Amino acid sequence: MSQGSTSPKNKKALTYSSIDIFVFILLIILTVIMVFPSINMFSTGFKSQAEVLKFPPKIIPEHIEFANIKKLFQTYEYGRWYRNSIFIAIVSVIGTVISSSFVAYGFARYQAKGKQLLFIFLLSTMMLPYPVLMIPQFILFKQLNWMDSFLPITVPAFFGSAYMIFLIRQFFTSLSNELFDAARIDGCSEFRQWWNIAFPLSGPALSTVAIFSFIGSWNDLLGQVLYLSSTEKFTLTIGMTSMYSSATRLMPWNLVMIAAILAVIPIVLLFAFAQKYFVQSISMTGVK
Repeated sequence: MSQGSTSPKNKKALTYSSIDIFVFILLIILTVIMVFPSINMFSTGFKSQAEVLKFPPKIIPEHIEFANIKKLFQTYEYGRWYRNSIFIAIVSVIGTVISSSFVAYGFARYQAKGKQLLFIFLLSTMMLPYPVLMIPQFILFKQLNWMDSFLPITVPAFFGSAYMIFLIRQFFTSLSNELFDAARIDGCSEFRQWWNIAFPLSGPALSTVAIFSFIGSWNDLLGQVLYLSSTEKFTLTIGMTSMYSSATRLMPWNLVMIAAILAVIPIVLLFAFAQKYFVQSISMTGVK
């Protein structure tokens, strides 16, 4: 065979290489499209209001306005909104993780008549959309005199979440029975088996539940709008929607974008610290 000829094997390799290059370029294009809104958010956040209104808009600001951050806190009660959102999110995470893992442990470790039927009934509640429950919950919390407080937003988290219970239960069922048998022989109570054995070994599942719960509470708007009316109890979602000026009918988009950038920081930090557990398979066994 002459040196200039190409074998079928080399042709196949060249074909695969061309496909890989095409896929790589396509992924770059899709990545740019996905990242562009975030780039535009950062760019708009550090522009002056006059520059924001210019057309056509520019990605790179003519003058970087770092004073927008200070102006945001001076013009609005952004610090108070941030503290309220942090408080509600942390309490919701604690309540969801503890209550959901406690119920999931019972479904995973106990054998009782009707357990499967009860578990199916629990999962069926996931099919109910929030608007169906909105009015009955509103009437209940109003009769309890919980309106304009954080109680309607945080207390339900301590009664578990059907999806979180299902998620943690799947992990608990993968734990070795020998662990609990040995603990039971040593005189460990059922509560201590959950708290000292199942709970510490459930890092991946609990981290996933914590992330989902935090994001759900952090981004919640409808539930918070229903029960919070006083400005000192506003959260980020309510406060940022109230930044629309009724006097000038003009949205301060640069301040809104700065507010959005600061609002994303806790989500990014949470995922960065919990990424190690989040990407792990929650079906891993507790015995190594």
